[in-house]
Amino acid sequence: MITLVRRVTAVCALGAALSALAACTTTGEATRAPLPAPSATAAVSPSARPPTLAPGPAGRTPVFEYGRRTGAKTVALTFDADMTADQGPRAARGERFDNPGLIAALRELKVPATVFMTGRWAEEYPRQARSIGRDRLFEVANHSYSHYAFTDDCYGLPTIGEERMRADVERAYAVFRKVGVRDAMPYFRFPGGCYDRRALEALTAVGVTAVQWDVVSGDAFATDARAVTQGVLDEVRPGSVVVLHCTRSAAPTTERVVRSVVPKLRAEGFRFVKVSELIAAGGVRR
Repeated sequence: MITLVRRVTAVCALGAALSALAACTTTGEATRAPLPAPSATAAVSPSARPPTLAPGPAGRTPVFEYGRRTGAKTVALTFDADMTADQGPRAARGERFDNPGLIAALRELKVPATVFMTGRWAEEYPRQARSIGRDRLFEVANHSYSHYAFTDDCYGLPTIGEERMRADVERAYAVFRKVGVRDAMPYFRFPGGCYDRRALEALTAVGVTAVQWDVVSGDAFATDARAVTQGVLDEVRPGSVVVLHCTRSAAPTTERVVRSVVPKLRAEGFRFVKVSELIAAGGVRR
């Protein structure tokens, strides 16, 4: 989801970059994703169904933005693992859309995190996808298979038709199962963060909770890790959902940002959690 940076000017530049990067396919056999739990009140445990939000108006897919501002100082770091279908040749030439150093840093620092993974990324890096998906420190969520936009005019991304939206999301879940990701979460992040009522209605039958954010790290295409770090520290509040990226070629500073942000937020009394914990505790929905 390498979009939506903090300033309007940065968004414009990022949209142009996305236009150059985005191109995918959405064909393939659809399979059913996990259905939501009846409410988001249950505690998270290995044997419990993941917490989700109740359906929105007219039964549409619910949208979670951030957690409670009161009580415990919790924050969720989320990482979009992006790759589109046309980038396979670039990966074959050595371009890295993964970031093993970032995942190693999270493990070293013992930081729980939610990874929003595209199906195409999981196909390109099946061992890494499986390793992340089987590590209880992390949870894997859905970022679509194709990384096509679910609305028109979304930062230059190609647009997927309404009739293919559900199949695209379900195809990603099928890929996760194929590569060995266990228990992918019933959470979905729209490519580009772009959605409308039509998109929410199209995904109702999939049974996911859409997850947005309230803190844009600005790590996409950034070269100054200190500036990104300071931006995150300035914006984080209790219950925040921070969006970062797990794509080394497009977000080369992210590992350094994490190694700097984590100890500083811990010193301020913050505790890192997965998105599932924020949803379970309640928060703001759109």
